[in-house]
Amino acid sequence: MKATRLSKQLNIQAPIIQAGMPWVANAELAAAVSNAGGLGIIVPNAGLPVNGDEIENFHAQLRKLKALTTRPFGACLDMGHPQLDALVRIATEEAVPVVVTVGGSPNLHSGHLKDAGITVIHVVSSVHQARSAEARGADAIIAAGFEAASYGCPDELTLMTLIPQVVDTVEIPVIAAGGIADGRGLAAALSLGAGAVYIGTRFIATHECVAHPNLKDAIINAIDTSTTIVRRDSSHIRLLKNSTTESLKELEGSKDKIEDIEALLSDDKARSAVLEGKIDQGKIYCGAGAGLITEIMSAADIVKTMVQQADSALSRAK
Repeated sequence: MKATRLSKQLNIQAPIIQAGMPWVANAELAAAVSNAGGLGIIVPNAGLPVNGDEIENFHAQLRKLKALTTRPFGACLDMGHPQLDALVRIATEEAVPVVVTVGGSPNLHSGHLKDAGITVIHVVSSVHQARSAEARGADAIIAAGFEAASYGCPDELTLMTLIPQVVDTVEIPVIAAGGIADGRGLAAALSLGAGAVYIGTRFIATHECVAHPNLKDAIINAIDTSTTIVRRDSSHIRLLKNSTTESLKELEGSKDKIEDIEALLSDDKARSAVLEGKIDQGKIYCGAGAGLITEIMSAADIVKTMVQQADSALSRAK
């Protein structure tokens, strides 16, 4: 596959970035993606035990990752995290090459990170946010369409419409995120002007991912209608359908039920689903492309297959 401007900037062979998925983006998965030529990403709470310390866990995950790969890698940090200062300090001390920032202002800590030689990539969901991230020093942006897992696009812009508009607006590289699960999606994103793709759900269904087998099975058994959007009145979150999403739908718009809604969307609910396998009760972030995932594979095979499929698709389009 021909190198893109971004793949050259990040020193990766394949324009594939594994997303920083809460609880499951662990060192083994990130190392496997990086060793395969993509860019692996870890999160501070990957595999975190009940009552575990995120700061210690982040340190441990980083050290394990650095022992498993000599290739570029990254970490994903939530700008609203209560211990953000400590996490940023660890990222700089451990010389993390790339940091993906999610939520909040992209310039909250970008100066510290960039001063340490770290590439900063911020997640956005609109042209306005993309312009803002660029003005505040982001080195690249991830444009997440309505199809993406986790907190999505409040204006419900599809990736097909969002990517070209963002590409036409900013000078920095653009990474496509949302519903991409195979090489056809990679080819489409590159054709729209993206320099890489940011993929989460596909990498959960891998041998290296710390996610519970029940979650991996749920993903490979998913169909096109297996995900849904909840909290359209506020945060717009795409989740795998289960009893939790049914309850959230019933509570939608109920201002006197905020505590009940927050309980259903708690971190404990998310952890119990993805790490303990309680998939019918928990909060499960899942992209709309889950129906394209039919088997558990190694992360390396996913990177290799996606590149081959993309090359084939792009060749046919000529």
